[in-house]
Formats: sequence, C-alpha cells, structure tokens
Amino acid sequence: MPPTSLEVVVRRSGGQGPATARNVGWAGTDATWIVFLDDDVLPRDDWSDGLVIDLRSVASDPSVGAVQGAIEVPIGPRATDWERSVGGLQVAPWITADMAVRAEALRSVGGFDGSFPRAYREDSDLAIRLRAAGWEIRRGTRRSRHPVADAPWWESIRRQKGNAEDARLLVRHGRRWRELARAPRGRRPLHFVTTAAMLVGLLGGRGRIGRAARLVWCASTVDFTLRRWWRASRTPGELPTLAATSVAIPPVAGWWWARGLVEALRPRHRSGAVLFDRDGTLVVDVPYNGDPSLVEVVEDAPAAVKALRSAGVPVGVVSNQSGVGRGLVSPEDVEAVNQVIDASLGGLDVWEWCGHVAEDGCERRKPLPGMIRSAARRVGVAPGRCVVIGDIGSDVEAARAAGARPILVPTAETRREEVLAAPVVVERLRAAAELALMEPRP
Repeated sequence: MPPTSLEVVVRRSGGQGPATARNVGWAGTDATWIVFLDDDVLPRDDWSDGLVIDLRSVASDPSVGAVQGAIEVPIGPRATDWERSVGGLQVAPWITADMAVRAEALRSVGGFDGSFPRAYREDSDLAIRLRAAGWEIRRGTRRSRHPVADAPWWESIRRQKGNAEDARLLVRHGRRWRELARAPRGRRPLHFVTTAAMLVGLLGGRGRIGRAARLVWCASTVDFTLRRWWRASRTPGELPTLAATSVAIPPVAGWWWARGLVEALRPRHRSGAVLFDRDGTLVVDVPYNGDPSLVEVVEDAPAAVKALRSAGVPVGVVSNQSGVGRGLVSPEDVEAVNQVIDASLGGLDVWEWCGHVAEDGCERRKPLPGMIRSAARRVGVAPGRCVVIGDIGSDVEAARAAGARPILVPTAETRREEVLAAPVVVERLRAAAELALMEPRP
C-alpha cells in the first residue's frame, strides 16, 4: 500500500546535470537503499510493493549493489524511429530510470560521475564501476511505464550529443567499455567513413576521387536511411524525415564524439581543499563565544572531516569573528575556542579568521574572498579547486568571489533568501563533505 504521508525535500545541485543532481540527493540521506526514479517514468500502482519484494529478495546477499526495475514503453509493432529509440529502454541494462542502489555501494565508488552533463551513459559508467568494485546488479520484478513523449522531427540529430559520452567512456574504461556496459556497437565507424566521403566529395571537385567519394557518401546515406526505415514503421510518410536526418547524423555524431574525446582527455578536476565556516557549521553557534567550555561540535562534523582527510583532501576553517572588533572577546579567546574545536575534530590543516567588523572593509572578512585565498595558498591549492561549506549567504558569496565551489548547509538561522540564492544546498554536513569529494561538471 502507498504511504499515507510522504516527506518531500527538494535539493538543488546548481544546474550541473542529472549525475550531480542524483549525488546531491543520495548524499543527504541515511537510508540503506537509494531509489532513483526519473521524472518521465510512471510507476504502476503496485510499484512500492514490488520494490519491497525486490529489496527483501537481496537482503541476505551483501554482494548485490543494485536492483533494476523493469521499464515498459507503450509502442506498437509499427513504431516510428523515435518510438523505437525510446522503446530500447525496455531491454537496456542498468538504466537509472528505475534503479535501487545500496548506499554502501554508491559510497564505495564515489557515486555518479558529475562530469557527465546529460542523462546519457552516466548510468553505464556507474554500473561499470560498481561491477569492477565487486558489486552485483540484478533485475527486479517491480514495473514502471515510460510513455513516449512528443519530439520534433530533428530529435534524432539532437540526440547525437550522446556520442560525447561514448568518447568519455572510451577514455575512462578502455576499448572494452561497450562490452563492460553491454552496449550495442552502433554505426559510428561507418559514420566516420560517410563524413569523410562527404567532405572529399564536396571539396574534391569533378575529378575521379571526388566522384568516387560522392558515390560512397550517397550509398552509405541510402543504406543508413533504409536500415532505419526497415527497423521502424516502414510507412512511406516517415521516409522523407529519415532521409533528411540520415544525411545530418554522421557528421553531427562525429563532431560530438571528437568534442567529447577532447573534454575527456583534459586533466580531471577534484576538490583541492575543503574550507568550513566555524559557527553554525562545524559547531553550534554561540554568539561571540570566547569560552572553550561552551564548544559543542555539530553531530556530523567529525564524520565529515574524517571522510575528507581519509581521501587526502586538506581541510580548514575560514571564520568571521567580529566579536573581537566589537570588544566582546579577545584574540586569545578566539584562539582558545579554535584549539578545542581543532582537537575535537582530530586536527585541521589550516585556520583563518578575521576579527574585523563589516564597517572596517577588511578584504579578509566574508563575503569578501581574502580568507579563502589565504587558506588555499597555505595548503598549496588554487582557490578555484576549493569547496567552501557554510550556513549563511556570506559563506556562499565569499566562495563565489574567490572562484571556489560553495555548498550551503542551512540551519534554523539561515534566511530563506539565502537558501534560494545558493547554487547547492544540502541538509547534512556529512552529505556536503561527500558531495565535495565528487567530481563536479567542468
């Protein structure tokens, strides 16, 4: 039976694509299993019962890392080329349209790869890494329906962007990536031949080479058109659309594959350091605290810091301490409190704090970027490779000003407009740390 009430929490990933969006979602939960369900999938009425059956069937086997649901696509025997393309979801392995993944398995491989910008191949990449790590992926019994949405006639051309992700998988997993991902070989080698023949034919003039190239181009295009038509509806009305798109697909596919290859060969970026705000983030906020005995570390803080340090990521603090400028606490008081926090968290790599008030105009005081730049310099990384985790808008603004990645972990004191303005928002400090370890989209 469906639940009578359901708590819905909306998290934002800053428009970094579906892979990062899923990472933001699963990193903020303590659940044993994470279920990914796409927004264009319609679960059957008994889907939740089927999910329970699927998870119970693997509960005693800790080697199972994921259980995939069955996808039904309502298409007839004379489906169009577009309908047939969507219908491939029924037999595709490891798609996250309806996939339950063990949280432990996700953590073991670092979640989805955030450098995949589209909803394509990011699930294949995850599956390859899960299986390489020793996890098994099974098919379950629950069923969902995936309707075929309307699409313009040029949709098959637009979808050639996915070739960039194919190139990314080639670089990441080698020439056997299709075998590992159980992906069909496709027609890309012939697309390259067709594109080369087209270019030579158009530029080769009326000579023998030019005529031969044009003949190869035409023959390959006709073959591609008829094969698509024969596998699809075989209706005369679809033939002109298939002919037009079959001319455009080979060069477009080659362009996106080459572009993806260049992007995949670039050095990969990951967090060089993670810098936390202090009050309200690492410790419970006690206004203008100068008493070490009042320090109360946030519940998730030790685990978050430990996860970062275990991954070899430098960790530090950047904190406004205007109580010094107001004469409410002394620099020695601030240092005494910092020492207790540092010891409670097992020792941090760098501490930066500013005692000025806003009216002083100090460039170190957040939302200005001075402390972030100084902390980054002290741990030997560029500010742009830092992640700044805080609880208020000035933390986010300072990170942006320094070129760092901001993550907001709001508290009851965080203003609503600050939450709405932050590009990435999570509820738990541990989730923010896990997200900081994941590769962002370039």
